[in-house]
Amino acid sequence: MKPKAYKRGYPVAILIGIENDHAALWQVFSQVAKHQQTIPLSGDRKDSKAVYNFHESIINALRPTLKEGVRSIIIAASAKTNYAQDFLNHIRAHHTWLLQGPNKATFSPITGSASTPPQVATLTKTALFKQLINETTAEETENLLEILEKRLNETDNLVLFSLEEAENLILCKQAPGKPKPEYLLLTDNYLSSSRQKNRVHRLLQIATNKNVKTRIINAESTAGIRLTQLGGLVCLAKLE
Repeated sequence: MKPKAYKRGYPVAILIGIENDHAALWQVFSQVAKHQQTIPLSGDRKDSKAVYNFHESIINALRPTLKEGVRSIIIAASAKTNYAQDFLNHIRAHHTWLLQGPNKATFSPITGSASTPPQVATLTKTALFKQLINETTAEETENLLEILEKRLNETDNLVLFSLEEAENLILCKQAPGKPKPEYLLLTDNYLSSSRQKNRVHRLLQIATNKNVKTRIINAESTAGIRLTQLGGLVCLAKLE
C-alpha cells in the first residue's frame, strides 16, 4: 500500500452485503468504502449445505481484515429476508471465537443493499448507518480499552508510549524470548496532528505487513480519551 492510499482515511469497519446468490465485502474507511471481494453462493438457498459453505466462505474472507485489527462488522440485507440473521446464527453455532474474549468482533445488522458502489454510497450516507458505525466501533474500542488497562497492570507485557519506541519494537527483529509487538493503537487526532505523518504512516503499513493489529481510534471515544492521556499512541507487546 502506497502512502497516497491513506487519502481514503483509516479503517473503520467491514460491511457485508448479503444477497440471494452472493455476498459483497467492503472495507469501510473514514473517508470512503472500498470493495474487497464478492463471494458467490454455489447452489440454492434451499440447500443447507450450500448455505453453510457460503457462510464459511464469508468467514474465511473476513479473516485477513480481522487479523489487521478491524473487528467492527455491519451486515446489510434487504427487507423481508433472513440473510443477515442466518449468517449471525451461523457464527453463533460455528464461530463462537468471534463473539468471545478480548479480541471478539462486534456485529450489527442493517436493512438495505450493499452489493454495488451506488448502493453502498447510498447506505453509508444514511443516519442509521452512521449511528451503527458509532455504536459498533464504540463497543470495539471498549474491548481494546479493556486489553490496554489489563496490560498496564501486568509486569510480563510491554507497553510503549512513543513513536520512537514503537518503531524500535516493530521495525527491528526481536530476539527469541523478547516481547513481540501485538497492537499499535493511536487516536485520529494523533494521526492528523502529527508533524511526522510520513513516519506514522510508514509504521502503520509495516506493522500491518507484520501482522501487528493496528487501530486508529476516535479521540472522543472512551478508549480515545484514555489513549490521549497516554500521549495518543500506544504499542502493546507480549511475550510468546
